[in-house]
Amino acid sequence: MKKRRLEIVVLSDIHLGSYACHAEELLTYLSSIDPKILILNGDILDAKKMRNNYFPPSHLKVVKKIFSLASKGTDVHYITGNRDEPFRKIDEIYMGAIQVSNRLTLKLNGKNTLFFHGDIFDFSFRHSHWLLNFGGTGFDMLLKLAKLKTKTLHIIGKKNKPFTNPELEYGERDPQQIALFEKNVAKMAIKQHFDHVICGHSHAPNKQVFETKKGECLYLNSGDWVKHMTALEYSFKRWKLYRYENDKLASFYMDEELKSMDMNELMDTITQRKESELKSQKETDDLTD
Repeated sequence: MKKRRLEIVVLSDIHLGSYACHAEELLTYLSSIDPKILILNGDILDAKKMRNNYFPPSHLKVVKKIFSLASKGTDVHYITGNRDEPFRKIDEIYMGAIQVSNRLTLKLNGKNTLFFHGDIFDFSFRHSHWLLNFGGTGFDMLLKLAKLKTKTLHIIGKKNKPFTNPELEYGERDPQQIALFEKNVAKMAIKQHFDHVICGHSHAPNKQVFETKKGECLYLNSGDWVKHMTALEYSFKRWKLYRYENDKLASFYMDEELKSMDMNELMDTITQRKESELKSQKETDDLTD
């Protein structure tokens, strides 16, 4: 059966390394698509949970599948989140052909589009969106403030859980907090002249147009793979919210190459692809000089 070809796929809040992750369903979904660009929008790895040494084979297969897509030509962008915070120290670098960054901007069909995880807009920072007037510097400052807030709460014996039910770590989110989060993200995007803004963090899949006196933007949230099993797909100049539970065909896909291809082979393939791209670009630059 032919895989669905898509221009862009956005996934977030997968939480590999946690018991709540639906890794097998995600692997099935990834095996059913052929995206030109794959954007991993934060909280892909749950670094805090991985300290418990929990990382079953199904979770490793998801990682291998992502590297397999990269080795076959899919442009993979890894945007950092609060759960995979260690990667924020290596902003704007490549792991083979996979680019790691704290945010990403693209122009899609003439629309300025911003991708970022969203944790800097936790409810306690609802009055801090003005910092983003300073561009990347302001964004980095909010990341530092978010980290400082978490450390401070830890020192005084409290936890930073802006969206979670205190009784269930991945339980129901507070609708009022989510609504405030969405509104502030959209306000920031409009003020920064973005037509579309795509984030995760809240685990609340959504596609909604927001309007202010300064304009409007399309707010999109890719949801999660611990409860909703959702993704964002872009093709034919439009965004669609994908829901695994409504997909009647995904279960027919199986990827045999994962059984025979080990991680070292995948990494070698990705590295060779990146080196080839850089060599080709250098030759082009030499011809134009």
